[in-house]
Amino acid sequence: MNDSKIIYEYSIIEDETFNKYILEYKELQKYFKLDFKGLKTQQYCGVLNIDGEDIYLLPKITKDDEKNLDIFMYMLMFSYDIKLENEDIASCKNEKHNILEVFIQLFAQGLFKEFKSGVYKEYVTEEENRTALHGKYLINENLKYNFVKNKIYCVYDEFSENNLLNQFFLYAIKTLGKYTKNKKLLKQCELVLDEVEYKQFDIKHLNMHFSRLNKRFQSSFEFAILLLNKSIPLFSQDKKSFAFLFDMNVLFENFIGKIYEDIDPSTALQVEKNFGNLKLKPDIITSNMIIDTKYKKVKTKKELSPADKYQMFVYGTNFGAKKTMLLYPQHIARVKEDLKLGKDDKVIELKMRSIDLDFEGGYDEFLQVIRKRLEMIC
Repeated sequence: MNDSKIIYEYSIIEDETFNKYILEYKELQKYFKLDFKGLKTQQYCGVLNIDGEDIYLLPKITKDDEKNLDIFMYMLMFSYDIKLENEDIASCKNEKHNILEVFIQLFAQGLFKEFKSGVYKEYVTEEENRTALHGKYLINENLKYNFVKNKIYCVYDEFSENNLLNQFFLYAIKTLGKYTKNKKLLKQCELVLDEVEYKQFDIKHLNMHFSRLNKRFQSSFEFAILLLNKSIPLFSQDKKSFAFLFDMNVLFENFIGKIYEDIDPSTALQVEKNFGNLKLKPDIITSNMIIDTKYKKVKTKKELSPADKYQMFVYGTNFGAKKTMLLYPQHIARVKEDLKLGKDDKVIELKMRSIDLDFEGGYDEFLQVIRKRLEMIC
């Protein structure tokens, strides 16, 4: 990351070339905000590659660029179960490797490792003209397609590599190859799937079934979906640019939720329930509290919106929880406020708390410290 540009969340973009580029591409405009002060970043963080130049959009957690990238990476890794070695994390700081580059290499490593244990095969129904009967003879298709007697139209089941899962992996390999300079490992994976038919996929409507026979490929599948979902191609003529951005609202919620699952095994995340015509889905439900994460900058209860207070009162009342908490990242000052919502026997306690994400050290130490800080907040 030595010579890469860094722009922080919620800041004015002063680079005129970057401004022009964003305004040119509609795919990017939803990640930024244009007001009377100019074009501003929002809560989306990650990496933009514009004509080969990396631009990092980072959360403003500390005053140190490297630490902000580290913490952002650690949150991504833990939230999405991404296993990175220390050298992989370090390479993200190298100007030759952006976040997406490292993650693609990691995906290729994991997939190739599973391929070495054997390519997944399953019975696939095939239909084709053959010179000899194989499987079931299809009379109507034979009359339709065969005008000579030396062919027989058959349908049969074949134990094949050419199945939906491998077709998806081939699609992912070819697509992700557009965003990485080092294609060696991806090409090795592609060679393994030499007999698999290439198809395009709409990943938003893809429903893949996993059983004990292909379960070992599930993490590679989910990793590929993550990368494909977050990769926004911005191809223009001979130039290739892309964006790889995460909504910090979602990332903060996922990260805190998973930490709480470690702290309290009874923790439930994103539980949706209907109360008459009212549908509620709190972020986190622990054994004794309902917690909602808010990726906002707040200092005191004066900045607490009426909508947030009402939301927590409704959660507590309907889920039967007397204690609730709004949890924010600690930006400027530590937030510690206690409120009571409602009255008499319908009082709901509301805590406003912030979690300090600043840290010195490695990934494992980071998780341990954040876990301890959350335990102290509880």
